[in-house]
Amino acid sequence: MTAAGRRTLKNITDNIFTYSRRGGFSIKQEIWIEKYRPKRLADVVGQDNAIGRLISYVHTRNLPHLMFTGPPGVGKTASAVSIARELFGDTWHSNFTELNASDERGIDVVRHKIKNFARTSPVGDAEFKIIFLDEADALTGDAQSALRRTMERYTRTCRFILSCNYSSRIIEPIQSRCAVYRFGPITDEAVVKRVRYIADCEHLDITDDGIDAVKYVARGDMRKAINALQAAAMLGTAIDRDAIYQITATARPEEIKKLILGAYNGDFAESRKKLDDLLTRQGLSGEDIVGQIYRAIFDIGEIPDRKKVDLIDKIGEMDFRITEGANERIQLDALLAWFVLSGGTYND
Repeated sequence: MTAAGRRTLKNITDNIFTYSRRGGFSIKQEIWIEKYRPKRLADVVGQDNAIGRLISYVHTRNLPHLMFTGPPGVGKTASAVSIARELFGDTWHSNFTELNASDERGIDVVRHKIKNFARTSPVGDAEFKIIFLDEADALTGDAQSALRRTMERYTRTCRFILSCNYSSRIIEPIQSRCAVYRFGPITDEAVVKRVRYIADCEHLDITDDGIDAVKYVARGDMRKAINALQAAAMLGTAIDRDAIYQITATARPEEIKKLILGAYNGDFAESRKKLDDLLTRQGLSGEDIVGQIYRAIFDIGEIPDRKKVDLIDKIGEMDFRITEGANERIQLDALLAWFVLSGGTYND
């Protein structure tokens, strides 16, 4: 471990015990994504259109089969659990079950676990039970076909809520049986509002540039934003952008911009030094750097749009190669070399 790494680890350890003595942290404290998980549909932020229609189902106490689709961390699971809480009250645990299809994705889970729960009568005064199938797009084709028949057969006693990242991976017969709700990335305004609320509850002092860093790291994922905030809180109660970028192993946007423009303007050696710093001192992976280069290139006005098209094409190629197992350092050097050649300042 480097000296800087040892100092960071010591700072985290010292702050854990300091924060604990003030009563702000204990080893048994639950993680904040669970502590601040919405308990009601009205508490789910950033999905106003979908939440408004889901609330109407709760008011009528009736529910069709539902499918929630969208990227991670945007409120799909929170919405499903909130529906059960509001519909069933104190008996919601008995009338609600959650299965993760990425753990059990074969046909047996449909034939046994799902069917056994669906065929039993609801508890209390509930008219039906709810099965929440998370990451349903991981189910095999056979399992989805079996699920389609189960959904038809037990509609009287059970409703299904399916959650997935890609609705195209769900077979059409299931999609046609569900009311589909598409959850988009959380807006920056909603992320800021929630992060400030949690910071106030946890007695944290987060700066404006720290908020901007959380927005950059989160990219519309509320779960990622809250995890970043909690991780940064281990460094101290005063949180700025350096704390957020450090704890999440993210390069500052301006560093990525300098890396791109340095190569584009022909300074290959200096760009490689910056790349070395990101890979060795900051510990970023090649895939992380490629992703940040892709995000940054759209905001660089010094590069003409026509050039951006060529560069993005090359970024996509390098990302694919790294994902397939190619040497990330060679691929990143090749990407910088391509930027140099594309900049028009390179001479033989």
